[in-house]
This record gives sequence, C-alpha cells and structure tokens, in this order.
Amino acid sequence: MSRYLIPFLFVLVMACDSPTEESNAPVTRDYEDLVNLFKEWRTFENPPKLNGAPDYTAASFEKRWPEFKKLQARLQAMDTSGWSTPNQVDYHVVWAEMNGYDFNHRILKPWERDPAYYKSLWMGRSDVPAHEGPTHHGTTEIWTYDFPLNSDSKASLLKDFQVIPSLNEQAKGNLTGNAKDLWIAGIRDIRSQSASLKAVREWEGIKEDADLVSAIDNAIASTDEFASWLEEESKDKTGPSGIGRDNYTWYMQNVHLVPLTWEDEVMILKRELARAWTSLKLEEHRNRDLPELVAANTQAEFEAMAERSVKNFINFLDKDEIVTVKDYFEPALREHMGQYVPEERRNFFLIGMHYDPRPLYSHFYHWFELARMDNEPNKSEMRKGPVLYNIYDSRNEGTATAVEEMFMDAGLYEDDPRVREIVYIMIAQRAARGLGSLYAHANEMTMEEAGGIHSEWTPRGWMKTEKELLLFEQHLYLRQPGYGTSYITGKYLLESAMAEYARINEGDFKLKEFFDKLNSIGNIPVALGHWEMTGVDTEIRKITAKD
Repeated sequence: MSRYLIPFLFVLVMACDSPTEESNAPVTRDYEDLVNLFKEWRTFENPPKLNGAPDYTAASFEKRWPEFKKLQARLQAMDTSGWSTPNQVDYHVVWAEMNGYDFNHRILKPWERDPAYYKSLWMGRSDVPAHEGPTHHGTTEIWTYDFPLNSDSKASLLKDFQVIPSLNEQAKGNLTGNAKDLWIAGIRDIRSQSASLKAVREWEGIKEDADLVSAIDNAIASTDEFASWLEEESKDKTGPSGIGRDNYTWYMQNVHLVPLTWEDEVMILKRELARAWTSLKLEEHRNRDLPELVAANTQAEFEAMAERSVKNFINFLDKDEIVTVKDYFEPALREHMGQYVPEERRNFFLIGMHYDPRPLYSHFYHWFELARMDNEPNKSEMRKGPVLYNIYDSRNEGTATAVEEMFMDAGLYEDDPRVREIVYIMIAQRAARGLGSLYAHANEMTMEEAGGIHSEWTPRGWMKTEKELLLFEQHLYLRQPGYGTSYITGKYLLESAMAEYARINEGDFKLKEFFDKLNSIGNIPVALGHWEMTGVDTEIRKITAKD
C-alpha cells in the first residue's frame, strides 16, 4: 500500500466513525456552497468566551466536537470534479484547515501542552501572514493601535488588557500536559510579557489614563503570578515535547499540504546543509584574492550602506525583470531597513546585515507579500486573509528563503561576489536549525540538543554569538511542527514548481511572469500554487491519493 494512501484512509475512517446524520451530509457541486461553508467554519473555529476570554477548557472542546464533525462532513460531501482549478485549490485550503483543527484537537493540544500559547501581548507585526506558532484567539495586537487613542480605540484596548487575567487563570486549569521542554521554554515567553506590559504602561497616551494603567497593572500582576505557577509546576514535568515521526508526517501532508514524510525532510535538509557548506567553501576559494567584506562599524556607515542596498535591490528587481515592482514595495522594505548595532550585540542575522543587508533584504520579500495583502487582497475568500495554523509556512518562508539564492543566481551580487558567501551561510543555518527540529519532534533529541546542531553547523560560529535567537527559534519549531523545516522544504517545493513551469514553458520562460503568477495566487501552500500555475496536481495527489 502506498505510504501516501494511509493518511487519506485515516481521514476516511474518521469520517465513517461520525454519527449517521453527519455522514449523510447532502452532496453539493456549487462553489458558492464552499464559500458559505468556509465562512461558517471560520466563525466556528473562533471559540466561545469564558469570563471574557477564549474558552479552551476540555468541556468546551467536547461540547463543540459534534458541530465540527458536521462541518467537516459537509466539506467531504462536496463534488468538486467539475470545478475550475482555482476553485479546487480553494477547496483544499478549507480541507487542510479542518484537518488542522482535528490534529490540534487530537495531538498538538497547545492549550494543554504549551504555556507559550497563552502569551497575549504582541508588540509588532509578524513578517508572515499571521503569528508564527500556535496563538490564542484573544491576543492584544498593540501594533495595530494608533496613538493617541480615540474613544473607540481606548475601549477596545481596555477590553484587550482585561482578557489577560481571565485567560491566565483559565490556563492554570487547562495546562495538564507533561511536555517538559515546551513547558520550561514557555515560561520565558510569559515572563517577557510582563516586561512588555510594563513598557507599554509608560507610553504617551497610556500612562496618563487611569483606566488603562489599572488594567495593565492587573495584567502584570496576573502574568507574574502565572509565570510563578508555571515555574513551580515545571518541577514535575518529565515527558517528551515532540509529536513523533508518524504524527509529523500526517501533519505535514494533511494540514500543511507538504508532500513529504519525516524521513524525506531529513534527507532534504541534510542535502541542503552539505550543499551550502560545500558551496560556501568553493565561493571562498573563488574569492580568495578579493578583499574581505568589511562590516559597518558606525551608525553613519550602516545608514549609508542600507540606503545603497535598498536602492540597488529594488532597482535590480525592476530593471532585471525579476518581478513586477509595485509602488508599495520600496516603502514596505524601508520600514525594515534595520539599524546599527554594536558588534558585540549582533546576532546571526545582524552579523550578515552589517556586512551587506541585501541577502536579508531578499528574505524580506515577506514584507512585499504582506503589503500585497494590505493593498491588493486576493479575491478569493479563502486567500484574502491568513490561512490558519501556519499552513502558509512552505509558501512564505519557503519563498523568502528561495529568493535569497535565486536573486543571487540572477545577478544581484555582480558588484561584490563576496556577498554570495553570506547567502550560503544563511542557507546552512536554515538547514541546520531545521534538521535539529526534526530530531526534536521525533523525540530523538531534546530542544537543547537540537540547538546544538543549529549552533555547531552554522558556518563561522555566527549562531554562537547570541543565545536568545537560538532559544527563540528552537522553541518556536518545537511548538509548531514543520515550521523549522519550511524554509528549506518550501524552497525545495518552490524550485520544483519553477522547474515544472519552466518545462511547460520551455522556450518562452520568463522569470518575471513566474513570480507574478506566484504572487497572484496568494499565500497558500506551495503544492497548491504548483497545481494552479502548471495544471499539474501530482504533489496534491500524493497527499490525497485521488486517481
């Protein structure tokens, strides 16, 4: 039996186990029914409130489960055989999201296993469509507020802050898991929330408002008490935090629509790690007679270099016909040009940025994609906003990583070949950290041991300079299966899509056309984009095992 057929049969078995009225959902062939079901599904996915906070109690999940199965049965009863490819792609987006809910309910259970799930205050926008990793539904997105606050904004923010104590109290009843690494690492996230709340309390427009200050003080006290509770409970945590190989494979294929197994991903990341190191050494040899890169060591030097780099990068994308450069590209990039940091405080990414920011600016393709969501939202209801459960990771992180090398190979660094070395260092780092995360999810390594691979296999010791980044990344990847590998596996899948597109259009292949089509499809898994751009659905068939 095909290894790809097993996950699909599992879905069918689960459907057959449903009550009779669920499995007898009427067959529908109308795309508008999918749109309506999607809206119902998204309303359902947002949990009810308990004392003002999202309700993640076991009783709530048990009560709501039959309703979920009815929604899922309605989806499974749809006949999409006559639909256009884009509409079938939309169907698979909803299919994957519902599988994500099912997986979270059965296996991941962040509300039970992952204290960081209860982090409420977010200071800045993520560089991907939604927060990286599992996040609860009642967060305070402080970056979305404009100061000074008007009366409506103040009421909204006050309500946000008032959720925190209620949710923290609920969390102490929900967190019954025994995942040691997740538990201990999560304490750091909760402690940092207290520090962020204290900083926000001193902002102009907040510190003068007695109601907001009181709400923040209550949130700080609650957060500190929650962190102390977590520390006390951590003494008894002894269990593994990974989800295991089989669960990992099912999750990748049925939720993130990545047509790979755990073993496939290990092979791909090992290959990329070896290739990156080898390519780096060959670059260093080729460049041996060229001057070494010199890092910016003053604020003025960094600002001048960043300004040159922004102009050079945008001009390259435009003049070299890489992608259609929209009016919002340059402003989006300029918001993230970076700033000078003394050498002793530079982490991995800041080290490279101070030599030449263009490799990181290439990865900041992220911000072009978010600006596109803001300015030109996709017309599909399923694609105009972020897909749930980080299902976008192969597309967004994979593309951001792939273009670092693609833009390099297209000629971005003709003016300074030594910058190519930074690109290979970045690829090696992504491969090493992803490989470590795979072993952690297989419960073959602890989070700390996975971090050892991440640190030791990053060239030039650039991951040994600042431990906070190492802890953040490995913790995130343990919380969100597949995220740590998505940079490299998504890159692989995007390269496969480009290869198929080039084969079909051989003799008339245009890079700009490829990227414009990719952008127009939206932030959905690469396998779905591959299908829509080429008409070839092989990757999706590997997952669904449909003839």
